[in-house]
Amino acid sequence: GAISMGHPVGTSGNRIVLTAGDGGHFVTLGQINGKSAHMVVDTGATSVSMSAQEAQRMGISYKSGQAVRMSTANGVIPGWNIKLNTVRVGDVTVHGVDAVVSSGSMPYVLLGNSFLTHFQMTRANDQMVLEKRY
Repeated sequence: GAISMGHPVGTSGNRIVLTAGDGGHFVTLGQINGKSAHMVVDTGATSVSMSAQEAQRMGISYKSGQAVRMSTANGVIPGWNIKLNTVRVGDVTVHGVDAVVSSGSMPYVLLGNSFLTHFQMTRANDQMVLEKRY
C-alpha cells in the first residue's frame, strides 16, 4: 500500500519513525552533509559506513581522513575514518558523526552506532522509533 510520509503538526524534530521494508531492513532516504543518500539501519556497525563511490558522489573528501584497514568477507581492504558534518533522517539532524569510508562497494550507507547512540531506540513489529537523547 501507499506509505504516508505526513508529519504531525508541531514536531520538534527529535523523533524518527522507520518502517521495515523487504527482508526486515529499515531503509530510509536521508541526507549526509546536505546530499541525499539511501541508508539502512545497522545496529551491528560501529559507525556510519559508506562506499568510496558514494562519498565521492556526495563530495566528501574522505582521503584526508585517517587511513584504516577493514576486514570484509572478501578480505582486508583500505578504508578511511572521517567525521560527517551532518547526518539527517526525517526531521532530525545529528552533527559531527564518525563514519568510515570503504573502498569496497556497498548498496547503501549503513547507519551504524555513531549515529544510533544519539537515540533511544524502540522496536515494535515492523516499526522502529528513534527518540533523540538530550
